[in-house]
Amino acid sequence: MSTTYTIDSSTSRATPVSAPMKRLTVPAIRKRKGGDPLVMLTAYTVRMAQLLDPHCDMLLVGDSLGQVVYGLPSTIPVTLEMMAAHGAAVVRGSYHSLVIVDMPFGSYEASPQQAFESASWMLKQTGAAAVKMEGGTAMAETVRFLTERGIPVMGHVGLTPQAVNALGGYGARGRSQEEASAIIDDGRAIAAAGAFALVVEGVVEPIAIELTRSIDCPAIGIGASAQCDGQVLVAEDMLGLFERTPRFVKKFEDMAGRISAAVEAYAGDVRSRAFPGSEQTYAPKN
Repeated sequence: MSTTYTIDSSTSRATPVSAPMKRLTVPAIRKRKGGDPLVMLTAYTVRMAQLLDPHCDMLLVGDSLGQVVYGLPSTIPVTLEMMAAHGAAVVRGSYHSLVIVDMPFGSYEASPQQAFESASWMLKQTGAAAVKMEGGTAMAETVRFLTERGIPVMGHVGLTPQAVNALGGYGARGRSQEEASAIIDDGRAIAAAGAFALVVEGVVEPIAIELTRSIDCPAIGIGASAQCDGQVLVAEDMLGLFERTPRFVKKFEDMAGRISAAVEAYAGDVRSRAFPGSEQTYAPKN
């Protein structure tokens, strides 16, 4: 048994509670290659981590928080400090899922040494088990450098949002033979360098299937193929919190509609003075 900080949902206060530490490990995730599909979603807060944790194998603290949480135009402005704050929150709110934190743009590309310093700081600050880095063949040396020094790395190839300026947008990748071959080479290089898993984003399905079958670590698809070893989505997208979402998102719920209806009801009760009622106010003691 171990103690982790979680939110007591009855009081909305952070309190230390005893929880069995049955958290999945990096080797356990790697062994799932070709087995039951792995489930991964993004999480940025304690409460969301608590809700997702029982159903997921991995929670990704994605740099997509730049857009989802902070309203930024892309992931480019996200900082190490932002990722660390949210990463620590997600670790506190979970005890089952493996927690991976995105390394933000500019924190790892310059050299393997820079990547090690950034990643080791991130793991110390958050308590997460691994980091995720975008990039293909050019990042293979860095992935090897980190994994040989005890830092588990999840790779990310195909549509890489941090390279949106170079790619020219968020369109699907791999439509040309040249680009398809480059994506396959990128994925194989990152897997061979020691990545324990690989996100394959926004690529045409045959390329995703070929890459999944040609590497020895799990391929986690997002806008790729059901034949990947697992899937990841931004939780807020699949919950329907945004009106517009990418083509590859399936909305499993209309949370935006539910929240809007609840707030409309609240506003009506406030304006009619129906809230607060006797159940929500305090009577004087006799």
